[in-house]
Amino acid sequence: MDNFSERRKHLVHLSNEELKEHFFKLLEEITEPILDMAKKYSSPSLERSILLRMGFSSLEAQAIVTRALKEDLLGHGAGHLVLRYAELANLPYREAGLKLVKDEGWAELKTFWSKQTSIGNEGA
Repeated sequence: MDNFSERRKHLVHLSNEELKEHFFKLLEEITEPILDMAKKYSSPSLERSILLRMGFSSLEAQAIVTRALKEDLLGHGAGHLVLRYAELANLPYREAGLKLVKDEGWAELKTFWSKQTSIGNEGA
């Protein structure tokens, strides 16, 4: 038997705006542990593997991952860093990755993520 009426009793008095806030609060409770796990359980070797699959050489992948660790950006994912920089610099991703290998573009990535973090949109 459907118990929808019973399950919604605590929500009946809420306005649409309050329901929306409640929904996003619950969504954050669900996704926060997943995001924490992604940040905590990624490893340099996993990130290098992703870059290898993207077509970077072992040495290039190592350089990107090492610098991402130094800049405290590895939690965003090495592949994501390359793709985000490619978007920011309007470059093909391979070319963007090679610039990161040459220590170019890291300031732009730091600036991008510091803005995202300050507005609460870390994964963007």
